[in-house]
Amino acid sequence: MLFIPAKDRHRFLQSFPLEDKDMKLLYSIHKYDVFMFTWLINARMHSTLTKASRYISKTGDGQLYLVIIGLLYWSEGFESPFLHAVLLAFLIERPIYFVLKNGLRRNRPQAALQNFRSTITPSDKFSFPSGHTSAAFMMATLLGYYLPPLMILLYCWAALVGFSRVVLGVHFPTDTLVGVILGIGIVLFSLGQIVI
Repeated sequence: MLFIPAKDRHRFLQSFPLEDKDMKLLYSIHKYDVFMFTWLINARMHSTLTKASRYISKTGDGQLYLVIIGLLYWSEGFESPFLHAVLLAFLIERPIYFVLKNGLRRNRPQAALQNFRSTITPSDKFSFPSGHTSAAFMMATLLGYYLPPLMILLYCWAALVGFSRVVLGVHFPTDTLVGVILGIGIVLFSLGQIVI
């Protein structure tokens, strides 16, 4: 079983300049997050999930988004409101994601938990929020807005991308939850700028 050493608990609590009650709330959320993560990692199905998660996670690496942008440009031209919405969403989401990740500096599970090794090597040091999840939900929401019959399928794919990141051991569950909120929130803003 994985656990949070006392030195990590202390470091986690000191990293937030908040009042005691806020610190206790954050720590409670962190404890629940670690519990859910540990439960999933220790589940009997984990090895089966890991194999599928490697492939699902790769669909959120970014190449698919570039293909979609290229197809939109090729089929509709640069004046496409759909293309404008996608570009605006990425121009807003990536900097916000970068500032949050490097400002909050939450360690990935491998660095935060003793005796744990992630299945894959992440592309950066910090875990909060999940960029894969944020981008997947952003694209799912955008594509679903312009192609409504595909929305449920797209959200299922995006949820699997987020879930795969936890299964692979590179994110805690709340990293992906905040990624969902960030991705959908950015799209709602972007569509408001493009459509209105």
